[in-house]
Formats: sequence, structure tokens, C-alpha cells
Amino acid sequence: MPNSVFEPSTLAGIRLKNRLIRSATHESMADERGAPTELLEKLYIGLAKGGAGAIITGYAGVRQDGKSSLPGMLMVDNDGLIPVYRRLTAKVHEHNAPIILQIAHCGRQTRSAVTGLPTVAPSAVKDKIFNEETPHELGEKDIETIINSFVSAADRAKTAGFDGIQLHLAHGYLLAQFLSGYTNRREDKWGGSTVNKFRIVSEIMQRIREKLGDYPVLVKMNAYDNRPGGMRAREAVEIARLLEFSGCNAIEVSSGTVEEGLSIMRGSKQPVEALLACNFRFKDMPPPLKMISAPFIRFAMRSPQPIRGYNLEAAKAIKQAVSIPVITVGSLHDMTDISSAIESGSTDYISMSRPFIIEPDIVRKFQDGKQTASRCIMCNYCALMIEVDRVRCYYGKLPKKK
Repeated sequence: MPNSVFEPSTLAGIRLKNRLIRSATHESMADERGAPTELLEKLYIGLAKGGAGAIITGYAGVRQDGKSSLPGMLMVDNDGLIPVYRRLTAKVHEHNAPIILQIAHCGRQTRSAVTGLPTVAPSAVKDKIFNEETPHELGEKDIETIINSFVSAADRAKTAGFDGIQLHLAHGYLLAQFLSGYTNRREDKWGGSTVNKFRIVSEIMQRIREKLGDYPVLVKMNAYDNRPGGMRAREAVEIARLLEFSGCNAIEVSSGTVEEGLSIMRGSKQPVEALLACNFRFKDMPPPLKMISAPFIRFAMRSPQPIRGYNLEAAKAIKQAVSIPVITVGSLHDMTDISSAIESGSTDYISMSRPFIIEPDIVRKFQDGKQTASRCIMCNYCALMIEVDRVRCYYGKLPKKK
């Protein structure tokens, strides 16, 4: 086994015992305030005990209008949450693992029926998944408020003992919406050129640096999406350079949007059964109508190819353009691929989501030689069923009805 995967290293000033990171995963385990529950605390402790080099939390909302339509989303929008987060970080640190808080605003990828507030976005472009309403186009004052909300969230994270934060610039959420020409059709200083689309991120970074000094700030960004006029790898490289210039400490490379079906979490089969069982549009549909709809849904949910290592090429291009560390996520689930990616210099770190769901101790198993690959079959039931249940592995089967 190549030693470099399991050698200690320093990422953004954070000491890691290996180069395998738990990527942010929505767990549906926060309470009604958005505070982590005891169940979530146990999950993170299990990841720490299982050998994860670092843990990046599920996304935490910076404002109520940016809250997910999925249940149990973490929030970090008020100081009253700091004490419970402080307890969480202390528990994880007892097991020698750093924990990083991902902070986000869902933008148009939520529903006002859930948040009780109008949805907002850079431009008034409907989302094909969350298409109940046209989002409100953000004005100057709104953007200023959102920038300050991200800065305040970062400040709370530092106070609560998190080792750093990760700004969510991927998967079609608000900051990714600003960066993509598909969702950002503005003609003012917040849209048009790459520099203008990046301006909101630049402002957030600058104000975090002014307030928190050298506190570690990572980002998760899309290297590309498949939307018309959207993000492409060449522009992502330019954005990566802007991120480094703005003071970003490390970049996690991902891709895709929720609108694209299984682009973000790919698999060989479409989890139609899970979608029909849990999605707000389909779960209450009469069985005959579900049967008629299934073939069309299966076609719409088809996975792009390849289904493994699909962000690695873009990550390599970004790594060649910047001097800060690069993390790559996207179906790199076995030690042969992981070792090759790191040893070849294509990426500095590997992050995983689904393997940690089925086996929280997967890193320990890799390191001890008990396994060379994750048991994950990439069925993606876990990614869909969080709409009605906490995150867990279903292994391609719905639970039997009681």
C-alpha cells in the first residue's frame, strides 16, 4: 500500500492523519432549530473513530430563506446555536479528527412551501426540480445581506471550535448559481464576466479574512455542469485562480447540479423506486400513475459517463493552475484509484461521501488492509431517501413496510 495516502499532512494549517476526507453529506439529523442532534454527534464520532483524515459536515444554512427543503438541515444563522456546536466539535476532537463546517445558501434549490419565505437567486430562472415558483432576483441590498450572513456564519464556526469552514460553491446552490452563466444572467457588477460572477465569493472571502484573519477557508466548487451556458472546465480553472488570489486555502472539486439528475452522485442504475417512494412530487401519486411515469423518470435520471473518477481530469487541470491543495470527490472508492490519483499528482486529497455512509470506518479498513474497495454499490438510494428519513445505506432496497 503506498504510504503517501496514509502519511500525516497539513491542509490549510489543519493537521490530518491521512489524505482521505469525509465529503459533506446531508444527514437529515438536525433538530427544528437546525442544531445537531445526539444522533448526528454519534455519526461524526463514528467517522472520527473510523479513521477519517477530516470530517466536512453536511451543509449548514446561513439564512432561513436559504434553508433546504429537505428535513433536518443544519443551520448556523444565529449565535444561539454556538454552544451545541461547541459540544459537537469537542466530542469529535477527543478522537483526533478535525471537523470543518460547510456553510451554504440553497438559493433557488429549495421551496417556499418549506421555508415559509420567497426563494431567491441571482436571476429569475426557474429550477426544473424545484419549479413551484420563479425565484426572486436578488437586489443589491439583498446580496449585501447574504454576504454578511456568510461572514457571520464563519465567525460562529470559529467560535464553536470548528477547525475551518467550507464555502459551498457547487451543485447548483446559491454561490454556484452566481458562478454559472446558466443561472446568472445579470448585466450588473454581479454578472456577465467571470470576475463579476465571482464577485460575491470575493467579497465573502475578503470580509472573512478581515474579521477572522488566517482562519482556514476551503471551498467546494463545480468544475463543470451540463447546463446551457453553464460552468465549463476552462472557466473553473480561472475561478480556481481567483479563489487562490482571494485567500482560499484549499479547493474540493466536484460537478453537476440537482437539476441534472444523477450527475452529482453517479451510478449504473437509476433509483426510480426510491424516487417514487420519497420525492415530494411522486410519493403520494396513485400506484398506476407511478407505473406509467417510471420509464420516463428512468430516462431523465440516467447517469452521465463515466461513473467513476469523473472529476479527476478537471481536478488535475485546477491543480496545475494553483498552488493551494486540491481535493477530489466523485466515485473514487477503491485504493487502486485513490493511490493512483494521489501518486500521479492529479490531486492532493480524496474525499468520499457514499463509502462513509455504508462503512463509517472505511479508512481504518483500508489502512489495516482488511479491504481494498468500498462495499458501496452506488445505488444512490441514500441520496434520495433523505427526503423522508435520516441518511443511511439502503443497499439498493427499500425497507419493508410494517
